[in-house]
Amino acid sequence: MFLRTLLPFCGKPVIRVIELEAFFGSDGPLAKVIKGYKPRAAQIEMALAIAESIELKKDLIAEAGTGTGKTFAYLIPAILSGKKSIISTGTKNLQDQLFFNDLPVIRQAVTVPFVAALLKGRSNYLCTFRLDNSLNSALGFSKEDASALTKIQSWAKRTQSGDIAEMPDVSEANPVWPLATSTADNCLGIDCPDYEQCFLVKARKKAQESDILVVNHHLLCADWSIREIGFGELLPDAELVVIDEAHQLADTASNFLGISFGARQLDDLAKDALVEYFKDATDMPDLRTACEELDLQIKAARLAFGLELKKGDWQDIENNQAICEALAVLGQKLKFLQDQLDLASVKTKTLEGCFKRAQELNEQFKLIMQDHDGKWIRWYETHKKTFTLSRTPLDIASEFRAFMKLHPATWIFTSATLSVANKFDHFSRSLGLTEPSCQSWESPFDYANQSLFYHPKGLPQPSTPNFTERIVEFALPVLEASKGRAFFLFTSYRALNQAAELLAGKMPYPLLVQGTRPKGLLLEEFKQAGNAVLLGTSSFWEGVDVRGDALSCVIIDKLPFASPGDPVLKARLASMERQGRNAFFEHQIPAAAISLRQGVGRLIRDVDDKGVLMVCDPRLLKRSYGQIFLDSVPPMRRTRDIEDVKAFFSR
Repeated sequence: MFLRTLLPFCGKPVIRVIELEAFFGSDGPLAKVIKGYKPRAAQIEMALAIAESIELKKDLIAEAGTGTGKTFAYLIPAILSGKKSIISTGTKNLQDQLFFNDLPVIRQAVTVPFVAALLKGRSNYLCTFRLDNSLNSALGFSKEDASALTKIQSWAKRTQSGDIAEMPDVSEANPVWPLATSTADNCLGIDCPDYEQCFLVKARKKAQESDILVVNHHLLCADWSIREIGFGELLPDAELVVIDEAHQLADTASNFLGISFGARQLDDLAKDALVEYFKDATDMPDLRTACEELDLQIKAARLAFGLELKKGDWQDIENNQAICEALAVLGQKLKFLQDQLDLASVKTKTLEGCFKRAQELNEQFKLIMQDHDGKWIRWYETHKKTFTLSRTPLDIASEFRAFMKLHPATWIFTSATLSVANKFDHFSRSLGLTEPSCQSWESPFDYANQSLFYHPKGLPQPSTPNFTERIVEFALPVLEASKGRAFFLFTSYRALNQAAELLAGKMPYPLLVQGTRPKGLLLEEFKQAGNAVLLGTSSFWEGVDVRGDALSCVIIDKLPFASPGDPVLKARLASMERQGRNAFFEHQIPAAAISLRQGVGRLIRDVDDKGVLMVCDPRLLKRSYGQIFLDSVPPMRRTRDIEDVKAFFSR
């Protein structure tokens, strides 16, 4: 069986076209290990394009419609090339799917040996030192936290990986996990007494020794921004970097290139320092006072922001004397704790670590509070009990371009949604990519026969006060025709909650509402019910895969323009306008078109799926830019008549 052939091509071994096609063929290696396997022309073409890019060391933007099989299309050329490769996915769930499902299948098909590793951020791994510290804490716990920690302690004795996703009895969302995991702030690194047995250190070692390393965008960007100092960088040795779900990368990178100073970090520091006080520094009462005063001032600062949960401009802070004064006192209390930890740091390595954290947090606080550089956007966000102060780069394109030059690997960017009306300008600009190859492959699904695009007449304008109430009236006949089995997707929580109230008792189908239960549980309920209507916002627009009849209708309330009140977006749009650029057409429309494509992509997930898409925004036909959105969705048959919808489902 051929897998790789040596041929002269730029002095490097190449994967020959005929043999690669045979690998994906109807009687090839994949067909022998995948039940019901059928060759897909787009998948083969994409694999060939990626193989060529690898050999030519040419960056590639590869858009592949739903059902193309892009994961195998990039994994197999990467493995056969023999190059050290990093595969970065959008989420931890996709990481697990790729590592535990896709790679084992490929391993059965290829004869080339390869070592694969899975690596997540440090907060995903059990920290035995912090777990022991927490269990021995003098502060005490609630009954629920104590029970969870006991279960984690039992699991710690038998786990091989320390990956908290493998812990069956304590959910990853449980707030007790920070007591049993570490962050870049509180990790002691090589000074930790458990360093030799550290699960993260072991995972990092495997990562360095692997041929194929599976990470996610958060970890990739953390490595880029050198937040994870102490464990070595991942990228210098990589010859190939594949960015899957690449449409998410710019936003993730933007977060990591800035600074985020949070009340939660301060709270964790105060609690950790207090634990160490009771263990090793009870002769320093001022240390306890500093911890308690910082804790009180965190609460006072949060109250100064008011009760509303929101993202806001820095100008809101500058114009509010109460917030300014509360933050000034917060800085003083942080400095007081830093000074006390400085004195206590000679006692233990843990106290020394707390001092270094206080020192770093103080520097971050000063950077944000005193920043007057036009290259940064300053903003804040309030949460239920905490708040964050952030500094985000105005433009990441130049930063990312410089980053790629430092790591001269071949970069492959892939996703089902990278183009807008068949152009890749928006995506290329967002990351500062210069002259990449761009290719696109249509989905193999027969949208013309498998789907129907319904855009009813008489829709209200999104600015209409009773907009949600009106579109629910338009949606009810569709939900009746589809017998439930629908995602109703919204661009805001406010609209979602309003629709939930309006739909309650109006349908004989189960109504599932985002926020009432964890996302995974809602999805499982939706699949099991077979006739449910699920109301969701942004997290259900992408990364959700429901195949079969359970999802036969997707209703979208509005074109998904980002909120113009978002402080980061507002600053970037203003910067573009100052440069004489049309921010609406250059940024807002392309970003919304890609988001719409993601939402539409929930409908048809398999060759046998059938369904109706309903978009309730009249701007599709009444604004000149509406055609850009229409050109960006699959080639569905379109109608404005509810009778066509009824006929589609009755068929």
